[in-house]
Amino acid sequence: MTVGILYALQRLKNHKIFCISPRSINISGVLNCICFDKTGTLTEDGLDMRGVVPVAQSLGKQVQLTQITSPATLPHDHLLYAMATCHSITIINLQQVGDPLDLKMFESTGWTLDEPGLDDTNKYDMMMPSVVRPSAPDVVISNENVETEPPLELGILRQFPFSSSLQRMSVITRRLGAPNFELYCKGSPEMIASLSQPETVPSNFSEQLLQYTYQGYRVLALGWRPLRLSYRKAQQINRDEVECNLEFLGLLVMENRLKSETTPIISQLHMAKIRTIMVTGDNMLTALSVGRECGLVGPQQQVISIKALPPHQGLPASLTFHATTAKTPASPVVMRHVDAGVGINIDDDANDSYCFAIEGKSWGVVHEYFADKLQKLVVRGAIFARMSPDQKQQLVLELQSLGYYVGMCGDGANDCGALKAAHAGISLSEAEASVASPFTSANANIACVPTLIREGRCALVTSFGIFKYMAAYSLTQFVSIMILYSIDSNLTDLQFLWIDLFLITVFAIFFGRTDSYKGPLASYSPPASLLSVAPIASIVVHMLAVIGFQTFCFFYVQEQPWYVPFNATTSDEIFAGHENYAVFSVSQFQYIMLALVFSRGPPFRQHVYSNYLLSGSILVMTVCSVVLTVAPPQFIIDQFELVLPPAGDQQADFFRWQMILYSLLYSALAVFIEYIIIDYLCYRKCKNKFHDVYKSKKKYLAIEQDLKHDKTWPPLSTDADLSGGEKKELMLDARKLGETIKKVEANGHAPGAVTTVTQFQSSL
Repeated sequence: MTVGILYALQRLKNHKIFCISPRSINISGVLNCICFDKTGTLTEDGLDMRGVVPVAQSLGKQVQLTQITSPATLPHDHLLYAMATCHSITIINLQQVGDPLDLKMFESTGWTLDEPGLDDTNKYDMMMPSVVRPSAPDVVISNENVETEPPLELGILRQFPFSSSLQRMSVITRRLGAPNFELYCKGSPEMIASLSQPETVPSNFSEQLLQYTYQGYRVLALGWRPLRLSYRKAQQINRDEVECNLEFLGLLVMENRLKSETTPIISQLHMAKIRTIMVTGDNMLTALSVGRECGLVGPQQQVISIKALPPHQGLPASLTFHATTAKTPASPVVMRHVDAGVGINIDDDANDSYCFAIEGKSWGVVHEYFADKLQKLVVRGAIFARMSPDQKQQLVLELQSLGYYVGMCGDGANDCGALKAAHAGISLSEAEASVASPFTSANANIACVPTLIREGRCALVTSFGIFKYMAAYSLTQFVSIMILYSIDSNLTDLQFLWIDLFLITVFAIFFGRTDSYKGPLASYSPPASLLSVAPIASIVVHMLAVIGFQTFCFFYVQEQPWYVPFNATTSDEIFAGHENYAVFSVSQFQYIMLALVFSRGPPFRQHVYSNYLLSGSILVMTVCSVVLTVAPPQFIIDQFELVLPPAGDQQADFFRWQMILYSLLYSALAVFIEYIIIDYLCYRKCKNKFHDVYKSKKKYLAIEQDLKHDKTWPPLSTDADLSGGEKKELMLDARKLGETIKKVEANGHAPGAVTTVTQFQSSL
């Protein structure tokens, strides 16, 4: 049973996919849902700097974000200082090492980083900070009017590292000659805006953020505040006490391109009817843009963005649906009004093609307050954005509870929980994530996913094939013995040895060497249980054929005119007789044919003839069996104790060839049984025809069936169900969204979209 796994393990290694849990290989063959992280998995790990969007304030006007600009054109002010200091870069072997985003951001400033020249063992509790300074000398500091200025140097005194749950990082710095400390904070735009003083957040913040995220850019925000602290206090203060009351500085826009392998691999998985899900910590609109671009969300598929709010100030928890569609390259932005009681029906002929997109905060609310809706959201969910590591793990567990076989592919520490919880976790990182996942790919792209599924299916079919072959071999030999026992005969010792050592052992050794199928992934997976209908039916029907042919040959030889009955009283150790010859002759070919039909080929494994050792051994054993049946040498006759039909008798000679003919008839019947009756009719046709999804262990099938027939869900409310403030906010958001998309499309940055904004509020 483990032969298939051992060979699959070696083939995975050849593809630079390493496994620390071999038992996970078989289960990877039945995966029907794959969750992908975005950054570093679907998109390139490295980022390109698109630019920065600084905050500008005119006299008498509210602060606004200006046009995107190059970091090289920034004045020496807090925005540039934040980019130069708010990172986790260090120097190892004279090379800057750190997060790719931090490296790109710092590189764009043109500044240099100096660290104290101490050994790692001496850096604990050191008082000397890391220092950043401009590369160009004689810089001028804006808004500073002093006669003699000290060199522009900023010391990084303390770092609060990036936290996925907090969605930010920050540093405490001090400029050379400055009286106070300063804090610079970098994180998700929504988080930095919430931590900033309201009057410093630009009035066009949402519009600008929407514009860049709609184009698929990765957007971060930067904030700043002065700190009036002593040095000791700065070293001891908690981050929550300083990461507040920030002044919003601007946006950092990074470009994250898709990997070249992403789109074709997603297409392969969809053709194989394997569900794909994006689960990321990035912005929702960025995730949607990437999902559209890589084909994870189809061009004709309607996306419904879900927002859930917890109870607040006496109001119950609410659920909001924003239906967004991008069907044609140039469709207008519309606001759709619906009547009470009418379902989604954005496009009646494509009602069953919509999918959900949800953010981490809303996921938490739905998980707690809308538990009855959670399973529906999980079944139709395609984009899960702003998800924390724990929420990623929750999603994987929810998918598993619905009956999915879940694979998780990610590259960062944020994915460790999900990688460990999934049936098959695939890490694209050789660092921390690889410890939690059973599989690690040295090639950092998702091409490893279909490779793993292929090898898993191949290993699963091989394991099942070997199991069925060993079971059928034992039963076939048992049938031969029981038939011969009826006349007090048996197989001879050398006949047992020939069957067990040369036929069975050789086939079992070479059985698993057949490679996985290199063509397209099949739209169905092999059976996952030995106790399912197909494997059991296969063994039972084949055994009926074996019994039928052996019994026929046993009685047929007794009808021959030259037949001599076996005399069991002559000796207790002599089993030679015409019945022994007939049963042994036909059983040889049954062992060979069972190995051939159980060594399945496409769509899960290559054809058996591609396995040169197995096909060669089958050919050799077939020739030897023909010789043993028709014209064995005298020393073979003596050793095998064969009693052949008398030589020279025309009918007797013809009987020998009749044994070959009946073996050929059995071979044809065995092929018909395995490929037509078992595989086509029993497994692929009858399984779906008589399968009741509502009684299946796969709960998602019943939920999917209900969603296809329920034209009234998700429900939409009328304007009467919304308060005046909600109506105004909804119309404003829709107008801003429409204006932004028109701007983007006018600049040629995006493929176009139809955005339908609808909202309802429901309480439990």
